[in-house]
Amino acid sequence: MAQEQLIVSIGREFGSGGHLIAEMVAERFHLPLLDYNLLQEIAAGKNIDVSHLKKYDELPRRHFFHRSVKGHTSSPEVNIAQMQFDFIREKAAKGDSFVIVGRCAEHVLKGHDALVSLFINGDHDKKRERIMKLYNLNFEDAEALMQTTNRKRKNYHNFFCDTKWGDSRNYELCINASRIGYEETADICETYIRHRFPDLDIE
Repeated sequence: MAQEQLIVSIGREFGSGGHLIAEMVAERFHLPLLDYNLLQEIAAGKNIDVSHLKKYDELPRRHFFHRSVKGHTSSPEVNIAQMQFDFIREKAAKGDSFVIVGRCAEHVLKGHDALVSLFINGDHDKKRERIMKLYNLNFEDAEALMQTTNRKRKNYHNFFCDTKWGDSRNYELCINASRIGYEETADICETYIRHRFPDLDIE
């Protein structure tokens, strides 16, 4: 029986090229890529200003400023994260195929038959070099941005999930893109997915 749904979840370290690789994988399988545009779809559906959502995207709750009462929270970080998680679950339940970057998708959709979970990491110096070029930053500022962004991603993931961000046991495939290059990493991801679902029929 043909596999008619594919969901590729890609976690990534900042500067690893994970987003670029996600774009390549999405293109190769002719799938939509969900990242920041996910917020735009949610905002449009709820008639909310997307700029309000973006301020709290992929951030953990700030404990000292919000409280929870009977399961409801005043934390915008938590509420927006839950909006995204619900949106992802709804798309998966409808049978949609897509590639999604971050958003704890490997945890939110854990156990889904169509899910393939990947994590892209890289060598520290190579990640810093990429950040310097992409954002036109000096050595020190690139280092600071890398550490801050990865800390936020880790805290966000670990707040909402019962697994640890970047722990290889939580993903099907983890790849150091610095060692072989971004295109070659996308090649490996594609090969793995096609071996995982030899009867894939979504194109």
